[in-house]
Amino acid sequence: MRVLAIDTALNACSACILQAGDAEPLAQETILMERGHAEALLPLIDRLAAQVDGGFDSLDRVAVTVGPGSYTGLRVGIAAARGIGLAADIPVIGVATLSAYLAPIMASERRGLFTAAIDAKHGHIYIQAIAAGGRTIIQPSLMGFRDAVRLLGSGPILVTGNAAPQLAAEARAQGVEVVGSEPSLVPDIAWVARLGALADPTHALPKPLYLREPDAKPQDGARIARR
Repeated sequence: MRVLAIDTALNACSACILQAGDAEPLAQETILMERGHAEALLPLIDRLAAQVDGGFDSLDRVAVTVGPGSYTGLRVGIAAARGIGLAADIPVIGVATLSAYLAPIMASERRGLFTAAIDAKHGHIYIQAIAAGGRTIIQPSLMGFRDAVRLLGSGPILVTGNAAPQLAAEARAQGVEVVGSEPSLVPDIAWVARLGALADPTHALPKPLYLREPDAKPQDGARIARR
């Protein structure tokens, strides 16, 4: 199975083409950016397709990060993935950003409470924590650092994500053992592809996972009267 993976959920525009079972993608590229994903993504994907035999016609499915993350970035990635899936008549798989962060540390030999933390601004994080054996300790949620540490218990915890340093510092300040902090601006795009290859298309739908309401809301009480 050959998977095109796309990630525009955070501060990067990233994609790869992976043959399931291979250790490394056939082609991959990541451009760090805070904005401009819409302009960068499709040319990036075209460059990747040109590097593999068969190009777009060789793809079996598309995997895309669905959040949590930037509202604009998520819409860009999901729209592109759906368009490619429709044009190529292949399934499109939604991969949670937190899951993409967690997958590589859970696949390692390391032990602890596997925790992914994404900066949600204003003193909050998106967080998910999974114990050894797959038991969920914190389901994907939005909360403050102190509340997150309280739910994590006594540890030890192994933290990843772009908010890993802040969460690890807060945990240590509250006496929680931290066995590892692995900060990463964005998830490894190859793991987005691997999760996409394993997922069931009927359940892992390419729908945004926001976890919070948008900051901008319609002002229903201040509508301009129609003439």
